[in-house]
Amino acid sequence: MAKVRLAQLSRPLLIGFLFAAQPAAAADLPMLNIDAGQISVSGLSSGGYMAVQFEVAYSSLVMGAGVIAGGPYFCAQGRLEIASPNCVCFPILACTFVPVTTRNIPRLIEITDRNAASGVIDDTANLRAHRVWMFSGKFDSTVRQEVMDDLRTYYLHYVDAANIAYKNDLVAEHAMPTDFFGPEDCLHIGDPYINNCRFDAAGALLSWIYGLLEGGRSEPRGDPVPFSQEKFLSDPVSHGLALEGFIYVPGDCRSGSSCRLHVVFHGCDQYPSHEFPDASGKMVPFGQTFVLNAGYNRWADRNRLVLLYPQAEATAENPHGCWDWWGYDDPDYAKKTGRQMAAVKAMIDAILGATNAR
Repeated sequence: MAKVRLAQLSRPLLIGFLFAAQPAAAADLPMLNIDAGQISVSGLSSGGYMAVQFEVAYSSLVMGAGVIAGGPYFCAQGRLEIASPNCVCFPILACTFVPVTTRNIPRLIEITDRNAASGVIDDTANLRAHRVWMFSGKFDSTVRQEVMDDLRTYYLHYVDAANIAYKNDLVAEHAMPTDFFGPEDCLHIGDPYINNCRFDAAGALLSWIYGLLEGGRSEPRGDPVPFSQEKFLSDPVSHGLALEGFIYVPGDCRSGSSCRLHVVFHGCDQYPSHEFPDASGKMVPFGQTFVLNAGYNRWADRNRLVLLYPQAEATAENPHGCWDWWGYDDPDYAKKTGRQMAAVKAMIDAILGATNAR
């Protein structure tokens, strides 16, 4: 399927793309009045895998997760040849999907329990009350629906069944589903990996995690602000982390009101320096395309929801700017001590403030 070009998009979408590329000066993360019991995560594709492993590793910190096209904790078991085809189909590896029986969910559960027993991840008992929302497109050719079925099986070992929602009936490919942005062909696969499927995945997962959201969707009253990620990981780019991340802070939260915190992990080829062709064929930066258009910001202001958008970066070992869910940078990638994991935890701690950090 051909990649979408800017000329194919409506004027509002085109403006969104162009605005996404504008640079801004990075600042420190603000210290905010965050309810420490209302922290959650979500992500798409590699970001979905990152959301799962962060939720499992820091289960005492977060209270739920939204997973779009992701898979079980430690699915890759630190090996790229296991990652594809068991967890994801990397086209460059000529992926041939492996049947479900070869993926061995009991082994992943055994590894999870062993990691918890040794203290390198939190006690899995914390997961029991978590709220988990899952999405799998019926025709996702990158993270097949069978992998998401495995994720549900994995979660059912730890999380109360009533706390798990699984939407798997939408005719969709591998992308972030929205109801306002991206190609209007939900079976499109390619940049920007955000499709207008007439379905608001961000709103659905936030509603499941936090309960009924206040008010309807509304245009954001502010803009995401860049912050330096160098404070949280030395030489971040060499470890697959961009120099800057982004944070959206509603006005009430800036004024000291008690707020909630949701961490959003983008997918592969959605990092800021990724380039794709515009209408003239010129390569343009991806910038804040995901941050501005994944749909989360429209729910933030009325629900006092702070949105943290950490940003990955491409490396020689990770040319598509994915999050480390198979060990391209760090053998401890799925543990609390993993470089990217610890960096995101430190970002959360900075927002909570030393006296409120957990």
